[in-house]
Amino acid sequence: MRTEHDCLGEMELPDSVYYGIQTARVLRNSAISGIAVIYYPYLHERLAHMKKAAALANHAVGALEPDIKDAIIYATDRILTEDWRAQFPLDMYQGGGFTCVNMNMNEVIANIANERLTGHKGYDRVHPNTHVNMGQSTNDMIPSVMKLAIAPALDKLVAEIRCLYAALHEKQTDFSDIIKVGRTCLQDAVPMTLGQEFSGYSRFVERQITALTTLRQECFRLIVGATAVGTGIGSFPGYQNAFYHHLSDVLQEDVVPCDNFFDGMQNDDFYLQVSGALKIAACGISKIAKDLRLLSSGPRAGFAEITLPALTPGSSIMPGKINPVLPELASLTAQQICGNDMAITMGFEQGELEINVWASTLYKNLFESFTLLTNMLPAFTQRCIKGITANKVTCAQYANDTLALSTMISAIFGYEEGVRVAQYASEHHISVKEAVLQLGVLNAKDADYLLDPQLIINPEAMSHAIYQWRNKNNES
Repeated sequence: MRTEHDCLGEMELPDSVYYGIQTARVLRNSAISGIAVIYYPYLHERLAHMKKAAALANHAVGALEPDIKDAIIYATDRILTEDWRAQFPLDMYQGGGFTCVNMNMNEVIANIANERLTGHKGYDRVHPNTHVNMGQSTNDMIPSVMKLAIAPALDKLVAEIRCLYAALHEKQTDFSDIIKVGRTCLQDAVPMTLGQEFSGYSRFVERQITALTTLRQECFRLIVGATAVGTGIGSFPGYQNAFYHHLSDVLQEDVVPCDNFFDGMQNDDFYLQVSGALKIAACGISKIAKDLRLLSSGPRAGFAEITLPALTPGSSIMPGKINPVLPELASLTAQQICGNDMAITMGFEQGELEINVWASTLYKNLFESFTLLTNMLPAFTQRCIKGITANKVTCAQYANDTLALSTMISAIFGYEEGVRVAQYASEHHISVKEAVLQLGVLNAKDADYLLDPQLIINPEAMSHAIYQWRNKNNES
């Protein structure tokens, strides 16, 4: 055992652990979720990078002795390259704006550094507050590290969304000549191609790539140097510029201070922006997934226009039933992300005065959203989207049978004539083509031409045909 002390007194700790008294106190008081903060590891990785940059900066401005600087860098490098998860045991839900997370890192670094310099743990040479936290406050470090942590999460997510886009775009091409019926309000509409339908899906996903990528630059605009409330108290002259220089070098990114530290400390709207982008992407992908469930419904009493890959049996009692499990998984993901977004909204709104203490809410929910969406996408893309096949016969039948073909009659002869044809076809349970022939609206040759779905899916040819026939009708 070893004894450590803080402003509240002394405590004995097992000498095998590298965290210290402040971490141990928190462990006694707030382990409520069973999920450690390090479950989403980006924060600790980035925090170690920041502590390294701070040591380099404080040494550069003459505030930190060379051997202490070297020992801190040695410690951060070990944390970044070895498995130290057991030394970061704090629960995700914490009061105090994640002060304990900052101190947990400070204590682990200090004990590793002291072992390096003295051969034993303790703070004889390197103190977690005096040296590791020099020129810093939890109030500027935690909001900054959370922003930095978003960048690799964005990169990983965007890579998966790019794969989804590629798969959807491939299906768009594969299905470009498959004519089907469109649907609005879940009712038959005019013909279109399955490729056109999938083009809407692929373009939505492509737009999300742009939206998410655009957020990345803001991840590197930090409030480090603000310290406690934005005034920079406790830092040495030149520290701020040196810190951003060294952190940029460590991360190989252009890291800069934000325009106004007081704004940066008071307002966590960036996390809400990121959460909103995740919600939009998740909900849009869920909408695609819902469409796939409808289009593949049946197989004998539904739309049955496409077939999804069969992955698992779908019923414990009905043999042969197959459920669309991956589209349903995509929608489950969106539901949770929407809930997370509401929690993040409240976490932002409930900040007060100079700092937002709801880091637990912001971090846990944001990175759960990242994790769920990123982890769902590979299965959805590889085992669902890529395996979709089209049922061409069914698609063609629906396209030729839809009463919405009467739209062409309406465009040429007027709305009332279109209604007459549609009602006649409906009442007699025949196609629109059969209706116009029986009513004498068109002859067989003209009906074959004007009511051909191949014409209707081609905007330029269709418009030209309507123009010609409308003029012809007016002349007659």
